[in-house]
Amino acid sequence: AILSAVVNEYIATAQPVGSTHIATASGIGVSSATIRNEMAALEQEGYLAQPHTSAGRVPTDKGYRFFVDHLASPGRLDHVSQQRIGDFFAAAHGRLEEMLHHTSDLLAQLTRSAAVVLGPALSAAPVRSVQFVRIASSAATAVVVYANGAVDSEVIELPADTSDPALSAAGAHLTAALEGLPLTALAGLADTGDASVDAVCAAATHALGHVADDDHVFVGGASTVAQAFDAVEVVRQVLHTLEQQFVVVSLVRDIVDRGMSVAIGVEHGVEPLSACSVVVAPVVVDGEHLGSIGVLGPTRMNYPLALATVDVVSDRLGKRLGEG
Repeated sequence: AILSAVVNEYIATAQPVGSTHIATASGIGVSSATIRNEMAALEQEGYLAQPHTSAGRVPTDKGYRFFVDHLASPGRLDHVSQQRIGDFFAAAHGRLEEMLHHTSDLLAQLTRSAAVVLGPALSAAPVRSVQFVRIASSAATAVVVYANGAVDSEVIELPADTSDPALSAAGAHLTAALEGLPLTALAGLADTGDASVDAVCAAATHALGHVADDDHVFVGGASTVAQAFDAVEVVRQVLHTLEQQFVVVSLVRDIVDRGMSVAIGVEHGVEPLSACSVVVAPVVVDGEHLGSIGVLGPTRMNYPLALATVDVVSDRLGKRLGEG
């Protein structure tokens, strides 16, 4: 009970917690002297730390872990937040990338933490259509629309004297050949027999070859999480790490793959983020894991709120993706 009271108070105030304050907390019912002795024992066992000799105690990563695993009551979103999430996904239309980007912003606002959304990998997404839009005499934009609503575009170089009819024919050929197939099937497509059309298709195959493997990752609320830290160096490390897409993707995927929902401090293994905790959840559509979402904040984050929010948003995002 004393550990739980310290954690809750520190999450709320970010100030070291003294025995006098804990004595007034509900569910304690013992003297300040007893509380001081128990807090000293908790410190000795590694659950609390005393940043300064005359200061109160703060939870350690071990203390937060015990709190999350044993003491924290399951969080429940208030009606306003649930309504806000419901309204958001009811109105979420248009490009998949835009919805995922706005989902990260919503998650960041609800939790007051940085939010990460990993969208479905396009390597397995069926292609709906391919079109070419000329932007110069020797260049065009290849636009790929996927069945899941995602859209990718890539600028390609055109052979000299490529006509507009050849561009249209190339788009029609790729659309017909790839219907219901992933973009990775580009490599095995047969030629049309028209040298000009085949040249456009070859240029598109070369330019689009890497697109299917790209990660759709969206990070929102980075500036919000920066405000949670006093040390400038910690802020710098956190912001720099969040800018590295590969690190963020690997971090979230590793936590999900380990079957964890919460990684506290050094548990996630990313040293520049050792002052942070991460709460994650997979996005599941028809039993298939198609993406992940998570929030990243200081180790003193509100874990019950973060867990409840991530759970609700991942469920609604999965349902929305399932609707196409």
